[in-house]
Amino acid sequence: MEYQPLIHKRSGSRLPISKLFGAICAVGIGGTFQYGYNLSIINAPTTHIQKFINDTWYARYESQLDESLLTLIWSIIASVFTLGGLVGTLVGGHAAAKFGRKQTLLVNNVVAILAALFMGIAKPARLYELLIVGRFLIGFNAGVGICVQPLYLGEIAPKNIRGLATVGINIFLTGGILTGQVIGLREVLGRENTWSLLLASTAIPALLQLIVLPFFPESPRYLFIDRHDEFQCQKALKTLYGSNHYQMEMDDIQKESQASNGEKPKKMLELFFDRTIKWQLICVIIVNMGQQLCGINAIYFYAEYVFKNAGIPEQNIPYVTLGTGVCECITALTCGLLIDRAGRRVLIIGGYTMMAFWCILMTITLTFQDAYSWVPYLSMSAVLAFILSFGLGPGGVTNTLTAELFTQSARAGAFMIGGSVNWISFFVIGMVFPFIVKGLNQFCFLFFLVVCILIATFIYFIVPETKNKSFLDIKDDFQKLNFGQGHENSQVIADAMM
Repeated sequence: MEYQPLIHKRSGSRLPISKLFGAICAVGIGGTFQYGYNLSIINAPTTHIQKFINDTWYARYESQLDESLLTLIWSIIASVFTLGGLVGTLVGGHAAAKFGRKQTLLVNNVVAILAALFMGIAKPARLYELLIVGRFLIGFNAGVGICVQPLYLGEIAPKNIRGLATVGINIFLTGGILTGQVIGLREVLGRENTWSLLLASTAIPALLQLIVLPFFPESPRYLFIDRHDEFQCQKALKTLYGSNHYQMEMDDIQKESQASNGEKPKKMLELFFDRTIKWQLICVIIVNMGQQLCGINAIYFYAEYVFKNAGIPEQNIPYVTLGTGVCECITALTCGLLIDRAGRRVLIIGGYTMMAFWCILMTITLTFQDAYSWVPYLSMSAVLAFILSFGLGPGGVTNTLTAELFTQSARAGAFMIGGSVNWISFFVIGMVFPFIVKGLNQFCFLFFLVVCILIATFIYFIVPETKNKSFLDIKDDFQKLNFGQGHENSQVIADAMM
């Protein structure tokens, strides 16, 4: 895809964005790409890893491993990634505020390389415990990346393409998922004798970022507002935009700095007691919960069942699953192209609304799955349409909103809160979802229908459009809610959400 320079509003000349595009790629390859990649590669070698655990247990104790204990060990290996992600989010926010966004991302790659080493030597060392350590560490790496990458991108991009820059987060995430699905195929590294190489391959994106990211500057906003280093800030802006085009962003940063009155970065807990950002914080918590509670995990859970009922041979299902990865990549790219034109509200409200519709269709088609031969194909279409709606709306816009709703002093803490909510919701839905499915079967989508409608309603009434607005303008929009004006509307919605 060719990126054309943008028109600089003040000078009328073209703003070169090749360096900015390079920075987005350099940050993304070691950020959300790692998250998506490690989310998907663990699925392909499931049976091979379980066999390895069984064989290791027998070699140690000369007895067969109990089935329930095997399930427990495998569950720990799979789910400890989530625990690592939560810890990484909390550490990443503090590190980004203290040491800088770029430095935190660079050091984070050392964690990914260590994780790859542990997972790569687990099989030859006959220690399945190393898989647990490795998965925790790579989860930690993903948590730091998800927290710091959008923080960095939201601060380096000019406001007229800030949406496109931050949607790069989701583009790399979906690209990571798709790459993991491809690398995990049995023709590549998904075989019994190569699964350890598959898990160790997570070192490659980390090494790439270590090589490439040093060529790009630290966040100019961090340098000026947090470090009070005007010279390095100007140098960073000139690197990103060129000597003829940096002044407009410099003026915007100076205005934000003056408005902050030298305020230091706030700690995560301090944000909960700050009345000036009360509704921004509520918005971030709700949209991050929505990403996990909207039913996207349920769709993936039912995808294999739907594909089987459509008559697709079981051995070919991994290739069909690639179609879901392709769908996510397409919608991430589409969201990136539309977000700075259509706006954030249209995409995220429209996404949740469409997902609610597909929830209804999924409930109906799964209920009558065996009634007609064409119904499974309708279910298959609904699965792909739900994924498309998610990627175009909540999947692409959530991180953009988190980056835009806060000024510099609160932004790092807000990403820690949003990331923590996301990881905790991820863990909770992973634990509770099997029971929801067992109790409700296909009617579980009615639960997700209600969630999607409530979140869309909340956003419609509470969240203002942030397209082409400075961080100070967005803050001013929220003051009406935070300090009483428009309070009646906000209270009605808050009561409805309770």
